[in-house]
Amino acid sequence: MHHGLYSVKIMKVLVVGGAGFLGGRIADYLCQLGHKVRIGSRQSINNLSETPNSEVVVLNWDEPSTLSRACQGIDTVIHAAGMNAQDCAADPAGAFLSNTVNTARLVSESMKASVQRFIYLSTAHVYASPLEGVINENTCPRNLHPYATSHLAGEYAVLREHELGTIDGVVFRLTNAFGAPIDKEVNCWTLLVNDLCRQAVERKKIILRTDGLQFRDFIPISDVCQTLALFAEQVSTKKIGGIYNLGSGFSQSVLDMATLVQARCSEVLDFAPSLMAAQSSGQRPSALTYQIEKLSKLGLNVEQENAAVEIDRLLLFCKNQFTEGSNRHG
Repeated sequence: MHHGLYSVKIMKVLVVGGAGFLGGRIADYLCQLGHKVRIGSRQSINNLSETPNSEVVVLNWDEPSTLSRACQGIDTVIHAAGMNAQDCAADPAGAFLSNTVNTARLVSESMKASVQRFIYLSTAHVYASPLEGVINENTCPRNLHPYATSHLAGEYAVLREHELGTIDGVVFRLTNAFGAPIDKEVNCWTLLVNDLCRQAVERKKIILRTDGLQFRDFIPISDVCQTLALFAEQVSTKKIGGIYNLGSGFSQSVLDMATLVQARCSEVLDFAPSLMAAQSSGQRPSALTYQIEKLSKLGLNVEQENAAVEIDRLLLFCKNQFTEGSNRHG
């Protein structure tokens, strides 16, 4: 198996949150590369059982033995489970249990099982809300939303052990990832680009709840998968832990992204949905530069996916799953 110019040995990877949006796509990608993937989830997963090189383990977060068993014989743990922003806002205590306490428990069991590398998917939202200005890994996190604070505390559980040298802990502060999930029931349809694509297909129109002038850093989920695979595969080389911003390094307005979805819909599905944005607030949003130089300097070259390619896949997925006559139960 080759990535670019170098051969890669088969890794044993535990993907926690493998039934979710990020975890599902990451697990699927690692399986395609030939790695042995153990998928950890709170519920059993039917549609993944046919995936070659993978097995599913059911996790009970209150039962450390289930976490311990999941970590046995694993080289790298990728932790992609946790509560989303809406659920965190509704249940701040639950947010800390899910994003902080469970992360600390998983780190602890990973160390006991001699896992070499622990990769934690955190969020760019730890920095601020809204994200604006120039942001790098030295920017002080100051967002007090429970989604941000619970993830930040989860990061500390990983970074503490990394500092002690007990595990190579990597924290990715991820921006707005988008793309097709492995299953339409996956909770990903409140994510901006996913929502825009679904609106375009189901309603033949795209309605923005804001004027769309605010800037975001959008990253195709295929880029996220490639980056995580490269980190998992480098496990036997030098320690490369610590905090990394993970985004495209390029920001655009929500309106520009909606216009791109509109254009791709015209290209791929042969119709252009109408596009409506809310009345402008009159305020000019601040620019955003989400710096990813620290990641780039490692020389792990991700063949950056064109955003249009990921949008095309997402539009086709929505057409297959959400339109009349499609295989709704697929």
